[in-house]
Amino acid sequence: MHPFRFAVQATKATTGAQWRDLARKAEDLGYATLFVADHYLGPGPAARESRLPPQHLAPIAAMATAAAVTQRLRVGCRVFCVDYHVPAVLAKEAATLDLLSDGRLEFGIGAGWSEREYQAMGIDFAAPARRVDKLQDVVALLKAHWSGEPLDHQGPFATATGYAGLPLPARRPRPPIMIGGARKRVLSLAAREADIVSINNVPFDAVNDAGRTPAEEAAHRFAVVRDAAGERLTGLEIESSPFFTEVTDDPGAAVARVAKIMGVPPDGLPEHPNVLVGSLDEVTDRLQQRRETYGANYITVQQRELERFAPVVARLAGR
Repeated sequence: MHPFRFAVQATKATTGAQWRDLARKAEDLGYATLFVADHYLGPGPAARESRLPPQHLAPIAAMATAAAVTQRLRVGCRVFCVDYHVPAVLAKEAATLDLLSDGRLEFGIGAGWSEREYQAMGIDFAAPARRVDKLQDVVALLKAHWSGEPLDHQGPFATATGYAGLPLPARRPRPPIMIGGARKRVLSLAAREADIVSINNVPFDAVNDAGRTPAEEAAHRFAVVRDAAGERLTGLEIESSPFFTEVTDDPGAAVARVAKIMGVPPDGLPEHPNVLVGSLDEVTDRLQQRRETYGANYITVQQRELERFAPVVARLAGR
């Protein structure tokens, strides 16, 4: 099992001072990584319909700023949408970020999911299979670009030919790649090509269409990764982001709030992979159990929990 690492997903900073202070605090509290998100909608009907919170900061500039005001903190986007960026341009931006941060970039990428956001920005939302085809093509281009070798990548969705990619990333052979997903094809791709596999949130249905409970679904997804990874499994980290996280001495009240928000009964919610609620001892025990069950060693919490979750980071990071 990999040792625990912890990250913060931050979407709420509205000024430069807030963002710089947040990056420094995350580093001081022992978090390994500060993640932004690749979303662009401001307030309005599109954001409401897509259920996306407003994010004031675009990811690349925010990541560069966070790296500039810290010394050890890794920076990343959880995750870049493959359709929102020109692949060869994104490869160069990422290599530059890694170089300027002295190798602190974690590069997350996925096939995209928010059809309403696509529509709002005038981007075609292709069928899932086509978006995953593009993801696979772009990952191949990224690796070729970061190698420094002459480029001759002419895929169905991504092209870079007749030059060598510059700059070379500081991290060799390349920055770690994180790919997130929920279905077998994306998880298998991540297992074969990524360094970090992000297992997407599972639904809150008591039993899904496949007859699995939420905990069983998380274990199933890890089994897909394990089978596809083969010998690569020992080098893979498994990332998970329990959205409802609270270290509290009144877990019953916290669970009741989650149940109300999600419109589900509270029974069994503490065991749901998207819920991480309890005392410090309960939360640390649950994380260790989940690592054994579905491999999750890399835990991302929301910005609102930055300080309350810090005792868990202090207890488990590196163990």
